[in-house]
This record gives sequence, C-alpha cells and structure tokens, in this order.
Amino acid sequence: MAKPFDVSKFRKSITKSVPGLSSGFRDPDTWISTGNYTLNKLLSGDFNKGIPLGKVTVFAGESGAGKSFICSGNLVREAQKQGIFCVLIDSENALDEAWLKALDVDTSENALLKLNVAMIDEVAKVISEFMKDYKATYADKEEEDRPKVLFVIDSLGMMLTPTDVDQFTKGDMKGDLGRKPKALTALVRNCVNMFGDYNVGLVATNHTYASQDMFDPDDKISGGQGFIYASSIVVAMRKLKLKEDEDGNKISEVKGIRAACKVMKTRFAKPFESVQIKIPYETGMNPYSGLVEFFEAKEVLKKSGNSLEYTSKITGEVIKMFRKPWNLNKDNALDLIMKEWDDVEVDGNGQEELNIQEQDIIPEDEYIENE
Repeated sequence: MAKPFDVSKFRKSITKSVPGLSSGFRDPDTWISTGNYTLNKLLSGDFNKGIPLGKVTVFAGESGAGKSFICSGNLVREAQKQGIFCVLIDSENALDEAWLKALDVDTSENALLKLNVAMIDEVAKVISEFMKDYKATYADKEEEDRPKVLFVIDSLGMMLTPTDVDQFTKGDMKGDLGRKPKALTALVRNCVNMFGDYNVGLVATNHTYASQDMFDPDDKISGGQGFIYASSIVVAMRKLKLKEDEDGNKISEVKGIRAACKVMKTRFAKPFESVQIKIPYETGMNPYSGLVEFFEAKEVLKKSGNSLEYTSKITGEVIKMFRKPWNLNKDNALDLIMKEWDDVEVDGNGQEELNIQEQDIIPEDEYIENE
C-alpha cells in the first residue's frame, strides 16, 4: 500500500516562495452588528452578527434610503464597541461630526479616521498604503495581536475617475467611456485579496437607478456588475414613507422612513429575503424593528384572534399579546424567541410573504420620490 502524500513540506515551501500566498481556510470570526436584529439575521444567519471582517459588503439604494445611517452610523458605532478602528472615507462630503455624534459614533482620533476623498485612484492609494504598513507591522504577529480595522466608503457612486476631472477642467463632458465600472471592480477585487487573511473589512454604499426592464423591475446598482461578484454581501435598499406615531397608530403626517432592505447576495444565509426597518426622524432606529413581521412570516408567531402568540419550545409556556406589546418587546419576549428559535425547523415558511419584490404590494403614494 502506497504511503499517504505528505503535504506539509510542500505547504511550507510554496507559502514561502510565493509572496502573499496563504494556505488553509479563513472563516470570519469577527462580526459587526448592523444595529437591527432582523437585518443581522438575513445577512449572516445570526441575530447578533451583521457583516464580517475580512470581506467586502455593499449597501446600495436610492437617495435617502438609510444607507449612510446603517453604514457610517450603526456599523461604525457597533465596530467601535468591539475595539475596532474605523476608517471613514467620505466621497460625498456629507458626513458631519454632529450627525455622527447623534448616532453615538466616537469621532475622536483614537477611534475614527475620517478622510475626504473624491477619486477612485486616491481611495485605492489610501487602502494600499494602509495595508502595506499593516502587513509590514503585524504580518508576523499572532492573530489576536493584530488590530482589527473597518473601512467604510460612503459612497462608491460619487467617486470620480481621472477622466471625469480632466473633462470637467476642459469643459468637455463626454463621459468616462466605461472607465468607472472597471476602476470600481479593480478596487473591490484588490481589497478582497488584501483583506482575506486579516481582520480588516470593507463596507461601501452605492447608488441605484430604476430598471427599464418590465420583466426585471428590481432597481439596478450603478457602477457595473464586476464589484458585485467580488462582494460577499450585497443589500439593495429603498425608502418608503413612515406614517405612524410613537404608539404605532397610522397618521397622515410623514414621521420618518421605512428602509426596505432586500438581501441580493450573501454567502452566509439565504438570499432574496427582505425586511422593512422603521427609522423615525426623532427617535432613530429600534433594533427590534421588523422582527415581529419576520417571526410572523416564518409562522413562529401565530395569529390568535387579534393577538399574536408564541409557544416556548423549552418550557411550553404560551406568550400571547397584542401586536403593540410585541413590537415594544414587552417582558423581553422577542429576546426569548431569538434565543430559542431554530430556523431549520421552519425553513422556507412564509418566504413569499416576507419578500418585498413586487411593486404592487406597496401603495403608490407610499413611495418617496428621488431627490
């Protein structure tokens, strides 16, 4: 019988001879919450895990859909709680310190580096130089001794190419002839390769435009398809009017937005599931927003007259309340379900009810027109 092949010697020699090559698996071990339990679940399969370090995540949507709120606000705040240093690249010149502080983001130099960058090439240079220094300093250290870093680009859609600047200077605006999609694809591909072996991640926002295909009505993400292939998570967002008061009663006045988030791609859970997250102007996002509807669609919460009830799998206790106490997480009832619930047992139930795919299920007057 032939001896089994000893790959250890080959593994050591090949990793030494090819710079940048690593062997073995590198599953994400650091996750950052989006600030919403339902969105976390749809992205990662876990209520407490949102987006991973070591990967690229893109949130795309129309103006005012809540992209910056989630990425530059919630994700940065939750990353800082875990001791993760954040590099915030602002290409829209729209992120004010007062706004970030209102979302409990630490804007001190020790926790956040904010860069105002407009060119794709400049962003690439910033990330490349950072990773060069990072590898030189920490590549030979143990993983637990390496600092964790999150890059946030807000947004990809506003970044310029050298062609854009040159044509503007000359007063001859012809378009960039397809250079921007290629540059964005190259940027994301290089980030994927550089971040893979380190606890460094990238979150980016991008713009969408209305589809012209009547058979494929979903909004299209600008910048081409190349960077979408390289991203581990892609979320499409739309803004809807929030016409509710603090008690959940329907009113005619617009009190905020409902961010309709549809997971177009994820490598950690089922894609094409959706959630509507309520973001009131005065109070901000409730982390439990959308959770009752999610459990109801999965038939974990079941209707009983005018109430919703849940039967504990562990104790057999029946929790029965009206919808409002459920939304308010009375007696930590939603926390209990998240702790006990196993989606394997109800996989697929209510899938069609939860997805926000067809325009005809949302009244026309609920849409907020693009600015």
